[in-house]
Amino acid sequence: MNAIYGLYPDPDAAQEAVDHLRRAGVNDRDIVVISSEPFEEYEFSHRDKATWLYWIAGGGGAAGFVLSYLALRYMQTAWALDTAGMPIVAAYPNAIIMFEMTMLGAILATVVTLFITAKLPNRGPRLYDPEVSDGYILVGLENPADAIVEAARGALERPAGGRVRTI
Repeated sequence: MNAIYGLYPDPDAAQEAVDHLRRAGVNDRDIVVISSEPFEEYEFSHRDKATWLYWIAGGGGAAGFVLSYLALRYMQTAWALDTAGMPIVAAYPNAIIMFEMTMLGAILATVVTLFITAKLPNRGPRLYDPEVSDGYILVGLENPADAIVEAARGALERPAGGRVRTI
């Protein structure tokens, strides 16, 4: 893996580095920003904010509810027992199972979505520096094109306090 990145001590310098990379012609999706804490008030932390996770979890929950209702109804009517005038498909006892299956569907959909969006398991090397856990903010590019490396290096060196490294 080839990479060029800068380590910055504060979020203002990291935001400045992101802005300089954009002005150098780097696509927004190619810029990697890694920090040990969220910086919600800065624009670089809002790049990946939009997510479908709520809808996917809701869909998983709805699928779990519908499938559990259909399975319970089928099982209870497949061999109908005489219940002395009580309904064969009883709502209250089934509600417990349908609730649990709804939650299971939502949880499984969320976990699968997490693995897909986090690209897990990932067998290849990823851009990271141990100094991120010490409070530094990493801004860089993974596998940059040869034509953009010098422009990216210049953009990453412009903010004060940054250290530029290449892998």
